[in-house]
Amino acid sequence: MSITIKTPEDLEGMRVAGRLASEVLDYLTPYVKPGVTTAHLDKLALDYIENVQGATSATVGYQPPGYPPFPAAICTSVNHQVCHGIPNDRPLKNGDILNIDVTVIKDGWHGDTSRMFIVGEGSIAARRLCQITYEAMWRGIAKVKPGARLGDIGHAIQTFVENAGYSVVREFCGHGIGRKFHEEPQVLHYGRPGTLEELVPGMVFTIEPMVNAGRREIREMPDGWTIVTRDRSLSAQWEHTVAVTETGYEILTLSAGYPPLPDFIRTTT
Repeated sequence: MSITIKTPEDLEGMRVAGRLASEVLDYLTPYVKPGVTTAHLDKLALDYIENVQGATSATVGYQPPGYPPFPAAICTSVNHQVCHGIPNDRPLKNGDILNIDVTVIKDGWHGDTSRMFIVGEGSIAARRLCQITYEAMWRGIAKVKPGARLGDIGHAIQTFVENAGYSVVREFCGHGIGRKFHEEPQVLHYGRPGTLEELVPGMVFTIEPMVNAGRREIREMPDGWTIVTRDRSLSAQWEHTVAVTETGYEILTLSAGYPPLPDFIRTTT
């Protein structure tokens, strides 16, 4: 496994890219309401990234081997869509839940983050799923420090999620990030403590658990991108880009409009 260790200068660039990614979600927040289409949100995001931030969308035309080119500046995954949803012209409805995932490139560095949005008045069940997933991400982040292992992150997320009665998607994971969109290591959201790669300062990766209200099984839609729950249960995801520091971690994808931190998180650096 070849993991790129970021220098202090590298991290300066990544802080900028990460903040810009989060600010795209800040910008979109007031537009997420019943009647809006995800295609409209995508147009707003692309215009903001290119014309306000002077950055580039990492996802427009992104084409890993075996995939068609991704056609949009954001991924928009609604209700039972797990990840990689393609924006479309279907209006959002009151009670929908929506994940918006955005990755920007600024001065060659990638910033990658996602948030859940509840459209209008969400059900108690939908709100609980989104909150548990948010807390699960942070429980994984809280394990990040030099000498810890990637398995510690996955174990913290998995045990919390399963104790809440939900399931963790296993086919998709977090990833290293830097000048490339996807780098080593892979960051599983399940696992055993004390296993996998040891964390060292300068490692940068995403933590982005996908949590299903029902069973963990998924399937791919014919568009080649959109992933849905096999049992059509609701799914939620949150994502941060995290750097390992000498004493713990630093969140690189925070901005002024970011949601309140969980009570058990005392610091973001």
